[in-house]
Amino acid sequence: MALKSTIFKVDLSVADMDRHVYKDFALTLARHPSENDQRMMVRLLAFMRYADDALEFGRGLSTDDEPDLWRKDLTGAVELWITVGQPDERWLRKASGRSTKVVVFSYGGRAAEVWWEQNRAALEKLPNLTVLRLSAEEAAALAVLSTRTMRLQCTIQDGEILVTGEGESVRVEPLRLCGEQ
Repeated sequence: MALKSTIFKVDLSVADMDRHVYKDFALTLARHPSENDQRMMVRLLAFMRYADDALEFGRGLSTDDEPDLWRKDLTGAVELWITVGQPDERWLRKASGRSTKVVVFSYGGRAAEVWWEQNRAALEKLPNLTVLRLSAEEAAALAVLSTRTMRLQCTIQDGEILVTGEGESVRVEPLRLCGEQ
């Protein structure tokens, strides 16, 4: 019998002073059986960073041709493609051809550093790719906020993200490895 996804409910309040987005979201996240809390919370952080009514979570780890999050225009064309982790360089090239903008949220400490060094030359050639890296400590701190029912507040200012929930606060400042400012 296959394991089922675990469902998480999130009441999220975003105050993004960099993009002038101030909105509340009621989200439902499905955590794939092979996904841990850390990865799921990095996906949620990616949502916070690019919060928009049209931004949607993809079908997850079991679907190779979809990102973790994406935003499509009214014609169905992909405007924003967001993936979490250390994706294959060829996969990112393909995504770059299918979307106006591609963003990678890399995390995982030394593994993320090695991935970047191995793929840097090829990835820097993709004009619509942005790669952001979270430190291992930031990703681990986000995982601490994970509960089945979350009430989170997110404040973004000058590229710094403050996530607060259940009396805990996590400050994240993703390091931009390549891409737009």
